[in-house]
Amino acid sequence: MSKSLRLSEKWFRRGLWLVSLVFASFLIGLGGTVVDDLPKVEATLQLDDFLDRPAADALRAQVRNAQQAEESADTALDQARLQLAKSRSETAAERETFNNWLATRSATQQSEHNPEVVQRTQALDRLKLRERQTQQAVEAQQQAALDARQAAAAAQQRLSALEQGGYERMAVQQRKVQLRVFLYRLALTLPLLVIAGWLFVKKRKGTYWPFVWGFIFFALFAFFVELVPYLPSYGGYVRYVVGIVVTALVGRYAIVALNRYLERQKRAEALPDQERRKELSYDVALARLAKSVCPGCERPVDLKDPAIDFCPHCGIGLFDHCGACSTRKSAFARFCHACGAGASAGRGLPGGESEASVTASPHSAGPSAGGLAPAGSA
Repeated sequence: MSKSLRLSEKWFRRGLWLVSLVFASFLIGLGGTVVDDLPKVEATLQLDDFLDRPAADALRAQVRNAQQAEESADTALDQARLQLAKSRSETAAERETFNNWLATRSATQQSEHNPEVVQRTQALDRLKLRERQTQQAVEAQQQAALDARQAAAAAQQRLSALEQGGYERMAVQQRKVQLRVFLYRLALTLPLLVIAGWLFVKKRKGTYWPFVWGFIFFALFAFFVELVPYLPSYGGYVRYVVGIVVTALVGRYAIVALNRYLERQKRAEALPDQERRKELSYDVALARLAKSVCPGCERPVDLKDPAIDFCPHCGIGLFDHCGACSTRKSAFARFCHACGAGASAGRGLPGGESEASVTASPHSAGPSAGGLAPAGSA
């Protein structure tokens, strides 16, 4: 069809297709925004809405208190360990000093140092006692930290068990919300698909066809693309069922249209040549000729063969001769390509004989109903 259009008309059609795509893109953007905002019609679900609030708050308070006690016990344990390390260091230093002093005393055999031996031994015993006390403090803090951790773990376990039931109830409610939101989206996109189907059948060749096709593109995108990410686990059934229904409807329409087309072609092929020409659009005829098919029956014809003036399948005239210059030309051309004479001047035949004289003569014989003689029959 594009080969038969004027250059300006081609660009106008391309511009209109661009308008259709731009219109579809704006509709798709608007539809996507609406689809994204549809979940806002439902209230946001929270875990606390599905829990025993007093029991949950009490358990959370226990967990917080146990965690604070654990942190305090860990801090005190770190301090106790630091004091224990300090006591052990002091005891070790004192013991080393005492051992060195004893070695010196044994070497010199000075008996006047005996009272000092007792003092140093008592000082070392005091350090050992303090080390033991710090060790006990460390052990006490370890026990306190362990008790706090166990209490926090027990409280957290009871809270987790309570929250698990809440999560299960919330999951059930979330599935219901997802179903409602999906139905909202389906209720929005399915009618668009139905309207697009009606527009495709009734209006796709109308004056405002760019907007019709833009809406069709938008409806297809909204249903088969925008709706897919929001399909619940069972939403695939909806998509496949709708796809089957749409395919069945489109297939039935195509089958019925094909049968109607074949019946129409049969009736058209039974009409006289001139009546068939009147029913053919000029642009349609040129488009079919450009594809090397008969404009009447759309069957292949070797148009480059100069001996073929009529369709061998339906008999419609494909070539005639100019009434002014007798040049062989397309029977569907409005003007002669050789001399520019209009086709209304009469379809000429070889030798300058006009078509009107042939059809008026009772002795003229032509193979077609339009009274056109093949080229070279004069």
